[in-house]
Amino acid sequence: MIDDNDLEILNILQQNARIANAEIARRLSMAPSAILERVRKLEARGLIRGYEARLDPEAIGLSLLAFVSVRSDAPTGETDLGERLALVPGVQEVHHIAGEDCFLVKVRTADARSLGRLLRDGIGGLGSVRTRTTIVLETLLESARLPIPARQTIPVETAEEVLHG
Repeated sequence: MIDDNDLEILNILQQNARIANAEIARRLSMAPSAILERVRKLEARGLIRGYEARLDPEAIGLSLLAFVSVRSDAPTGETDLGERLALVPGVQEVHHIAGEDCFLVKVRTADARSLGRLLRDGIGGLGSVRTRTTIVLETLLESARLPIPARQTIPVETAEEVLHG
């Protein structure tokens, strides 16, 4: 069962995944062992999918961010291309979308020349696709955090799926 403490744990972990269980316990006035048990259950149920370090892309030479709309002549709903796009080095996200295009792909490269190679050899090498690219000039907000709703606002179907898998 998801309760308010679980939701607060999720909020805290989204802000700092390296926070100690003892600190979460202090904030929620609970025992550290209870926090550890709750976190393990949240992981086992798939609410917490994993933990990762967020790196500064410019510090590692990946200063160019672009979004690539990919269109294919493949039948609507076919995601094989999306799975192949996800394997292209430099691709960070692949979204199967509705509309004229089939996929929206987020990529990071060092510069315009390496973006051109990614488009030509990486994405273009996957077959008969057409692309439209938008280069990001400045990022004002980028986050993987999800807005955690109050427990009362979680739809019943979603809560049931979480509870009963």
